[in-house]
This record gives sequence, structure tokens and C-alpha cells, in this order.
Amino acid sequence: MENKKVKLHGFNNLTKTLSFNMYDICYTKSVADRKAYIEYIDEQYNAEKLTSILNKVCEIIGANILNIAVQDYDPQGASVTILICEASKPPISKVSEQSYPSNPSVAMHLDKSHITVHTYPEYHPDGGVCTFRADIDVSTCGEISPLNALNYLIESFEADMMTLDYRIRGFTRDITGQKLFIDHDLTSIQNYIDEDNRNKYQMIDVNVYQENIFHTKCKLKDFVLDNYFFNFSESDISVPEVHRITSKLKKEVDEIFYGVNLPL
Repeated sequence: MENKKVKLHGFNNLTKTLSFNMYDICYTKSVADRKAYIEYIDEQYNAEKLTSILNKVCEIIGANILNIAVQDYDPQGASVTILICEASKPPISKVSEQSYPSNPSVAMHLDKSHITVHTYPEYHPDGGVCTFRADIDVSTCGEISPLNALNYLIESFEADMMTLDYRIRGFTRDITGQKLFIDHDLTSIQNYIDEDNRNKYQMIDVNVYQENIFHTKCKLKDFVLDNYFFNFSESDISVPEVHRITSKLKKEVDEIFYGVNLPL
């Protein structure tokens, strides 16, 4: 069911921002493997790959790309700037709670809006846990909404954990002069995540409805140890090591998910 079209007085000035923050956790047995993992991540999510992802985001939300500038860095990282404008054609799917459209740095500008992505490889100095984080902000001004691209972003990164923030700022006016502080139905970001993706994650909401601020945290329900190993598998290590590494990884996941340091 789509939202009823509201007649506006002039341009839609609402700014809608989706912040998509994802984490990938990995365990490496040696310094060499840790270096190899960071190099792998840097290649897997280089400027070309990130640009491709954001190009698709633009297509989904209904935006035209005007210009692309790319810079890769040595030893790792990249920057990309893409100028875009609101497309004359509609986005791939209208936003509705009843329909679910499915250190590189990237920035896109959509008229008074933008899309950015930054990546952050990181590791624990005392023990084999490595963390890769990517932050994507999709901020649009006008009728189009970044929520259309949410499922595509989830499927592009297949993250162990995600933090999702959506907020609407400013106001627009209808033809009678009344202010509109939101122009689409919204009770939770979860309502815009398709069923397959929702079933994969444990989710927690913190929403401030009167301020049009919505926050959802997600972590995978199923813990499969081999999915966290780089260059080795569970069969390569002893049972005591399995227990020790499992404890370390689950502690890392929970600390990031709940935002606290847990006891050793």
C-alpha cells in the first residue's frame, strides 16, 4: 500500500538520511595472515567496487550521476566523488512499509544531498581478532528516500553486524501552508527490511518518534565459527583452541553490538 500523494507548496525540502554502518569480524592466526586479511579487504572493497555499489544505490533511489572522480591511495584506501542529481524517472520502487525493494572513501552529491562511504580496517593488538567497518550515509532532499536501497546494501556487504539510523530533518509545506515534518509512514527501519534479511539477524530498536529519529541494531543469529576464520578452518585447530577463539569472537561481537567493554 503506497502513501497518499500530498500536494506541496513548492519543492519538497525534507532531508532524509540513512546511515548504514556494517562490521565484518575475522580471526587470523599470525601477523602475516592479519596483513593478508587487511589487503584482501582493501581489494574486495576498493574504490572501483564501492563506486559500483553506490552506482546501483543511485539507480534504486532514482538519481542521475553527473560526474565521477576516483583516487586510490598507497598502501591502501581510496576516495571517490560522484556528482548526481534527482532523476526525471521515478526510483525503482516507491517507499512503503508494505513493499520491500530489494580506508576507501566515496562521496556522491544529489543536488543538496550526498552519498558517502568510508571503510575502516582494524585489529586487536594482542590477539588475532580483526574488524572491518564500512560507514555509508545516503542523504536525499526531496521526494526520493534512501530506504529504497536498504536491502541492496545489506545484501552487498553480508555483514556480521549492522547499525542502521534513519532521520528526517527540516520540513516542507502543503498547499495550505501547513508544515510537514515527515511525508511517508514509518514506525521502524525493520519494516523496510525484507523477510529473508530480517530472519538472519537479531534486531533491537531505539526510536524517537516525536523527533523522526529511528535506530536499529542487527547481529547475525547463527554463529558459524568457520565463517570468521581467515586462511584456516575449525578442523585445523584443537578443541581447546576452538573454545578459546569462539569466546574471543563472541566477546568482540557483543562488545560492538551493545557498545560496552565486557569483563575479560
